[in-house]
Amino acid sequence: MATAVPSAASRIAVVTGASSGIGAATARQLAAAGYRVVLTARRKDRIEALAEEINGGGGQATAYPLDVTDRAAVDEFATAFKTIGVLVNNAGGALGADPVATGDPADWRTMYETNVIGTLHITQALLPALTASGDGTVVVVSSTAGHGTYEGGAGYVAAKHGAHVLAETLRLEIVGTPVRVIEVAPGMVKTDEFALTRFGGDADKAARVYQGVAEPLTADDVADTITWAVTRPSHVNVDLLVLRPRAQASNTKVHREL
Repeated sequence: MATAVPSAASRIAVVTGASSGIGAATARQLAAAGYRVVLTARRKDRIEALAEEINGGGGQATAYPLDVTDRAAVDEFATAFKTIGVLVNNAGGALGADPVATGDPADWRTMYETNVIGTLHITQALLPALTASGDGTVVVVSSTAGHGTYEGGAGYVAAKHGAHVLAETLRLEIVGTPVRVIEVAPGMVKTDEFALTRFGGDADKAARVYQGVAEPLTADDVADTITWAVTRPSHVNVDLLVLRPRAQASNTKVHREL
């Protein structure tokens, strides 16, 4: 199937959480596909360095420091755009792996704020510009955690279920408008920061997540999938795409070569 070339009205792609991992990889790949990417994240130095990298390689990128949980800042950011073509809701993350009985409510609240409320903020703020483009796409990067539970993951699972339901409901509510809603739900992805952040910087715990797994997914694997979905012809909507490494059959069934 042919790859759709972004029209002039829909060439801008906003990527949240673009400072590392899946967000940074997606920004690079969308830029290579012909989009002008707007990189947002809290870490100003990271997104500025990425924008410089993309621009230096012949792409087009702009860095905009932004915390998607800050609604006033999000609304101010949105005033810069009359039209955009793509919004990739990637900002999020996991904190802790405690059981429900001892989970930290502050961690649960932070995960919900970033994965769900942050996605709500930026999607609401940019939906008019996506609609005005005549060919908009909202991508929600959820997780297989949004489709199945596992022990020690309830806080993250609850947040990603929220992200999944947001995407599913939005698609129902805006059908008939020129905006697609795509959900990409990755399984085990090995990045520099995800597990390390989840375990409070404990490198040994983070390493054990991937121990014995020959080839977990990479950020580039997920970015390639997002870019493929976004560049389908306008009438093609990839409602939900779940991707896992071959070694992972479910959230709790993983083949490890130990």
